[in-house]
Amino acid sequence: MIDYFRLTRPLNCFMAGIAVVVGCLVGAGSEINIHGIQVALAFVVCFVVTAGGNTINDFYDVKIDAINKPHRPIPSGRISPRSAFAFAISLFGIGIVLSYFINPICLLIAAANSLVLMGYAYKLKRTVLWGNVSIGYLTGSTFLFGGAAVNEIAITFVLFMLAALATVGREIAKDVEDIKGDKKEGLITLPISVGVKKSAMIASVFVIMAVVLSPLPIVLSNFGTSYLVIVTLADVILLMGTTIIEKYPAKSSSLLKVGMMVGLLAFILGAMMG
Repeated sequence: MIDYFRLTRPLNCFMAGIAVVVGCLVGAGSEINIHGIQVALAFVVCFVVTAGGNTINDFYDVKIDAINKPHRPIPSGRISPRSAFAFAISLFGIGIVLSYFINPICLLIAAANSLVLMGYAYKLKRTVLWGNVSIGYLTGSTFLFGGAAVNEIAITFVLFMLAALATVGREIAKDVEDIKGDKKEGLITLPISVGVKKSAMIASVFVIMAVVLSPLPIVLSNFGTSYLVIVTLADVILLMGTTIIEKYPAKSSSLLKVGMMVGLLAFILGAMMG
């Protein structure tokens, strides 16, 4: 049984669940305490669906893992591919069923994310740009799911867009950083397909779109000065990150990550103090 637990990568699932709780907090603000059951359910749904995604990913990567990570449960033979696939589908099913008891929007998001996770593991992660977009969507959707759970989807939709766009930009920057290794592995990423310079420009466009959208919470909600000050700092860090993608992709990726974390802090404080 422990091997099935390891297959899900529980720490990764836990962090995804925390992102959902943050989405709940951004949506409900100081009134989050009245949504205790919905928040708990949303956390569990995200944990289980993410576990399904990690499991299905290992199912499709079994041949690669047999070479690079033979100790993992499937390539080591401790869990059969057929059992792993059935386990993944069961996890998706449990997550979708549980989401029904939150509300219809959460049900829709849980079902959509399950499909994206399966599509990503099967095909999308090996395609140019679509793999990056999938990761961006999945990252942003955790916050959207949290907002939907507390019936406050409008403000978390903005957070979803910002997180998704910035994540796509950072994923491309990481591909620029990994271009040498990816070439050796025979992968076809965006930098390998169109070159480093064009990839850096495309990544910058995604990040700049996030920056442009960042003032929206002031217009759409009662986010005040605390949000404006901190999100401005986040925007500066993000823009700094875009200027060095081509020459220093590793530093750029780190800057973009810091900018995203500062931006998330801005949303939390904006929701709590607005």
